Amino acid sequence: MRAHQHAAGARKKGTCRRSRPGASPPSRTITGSDARAAAPTTKLRLTVEQRHKHMSIVITAGQRGDSPQFEVVLGRVRVPRLGPGRPRVRPDRDRADKAYASRKNRAYLRRGGIRCTIPDEADQAR
Repeated sequence: MRAHQHAAGARKKGTCRRSRPGASPPSRTITGSDARAAAPTTKLRLTVEQRHKHMSIVITAGQRGDSPQFEVVLGRVRVPRLGPGRPRVRPDRDRADKAYASRKNRAYLRRGGIRCTIPDEADQAR
């Protein structure tokens, strides 16, 4: 997750004052695009039901791809039964973003008997 510097309570006008006049500036400062490249990020990958109740959450590094995490996220779904019995782990249907439109993900859903609605990417249509 990334927050803007002003959302975190940082000073709005420049940096803090130097303790003594004439002090040398730091040798390297991270600004602009360097700061965004150096900042570590995370992504929350989750499954939700239609009424927006989350069923599983996986936290990964921000630079990790979406598609390889598909099976991991679906594998963590556990819906407890009201009576005795194992928790339900297989959804009836899956709706996903274009990022998950790979053959591997579709084959995984087909093996599990899960119907899916995933739009095709424009360059993968044929």
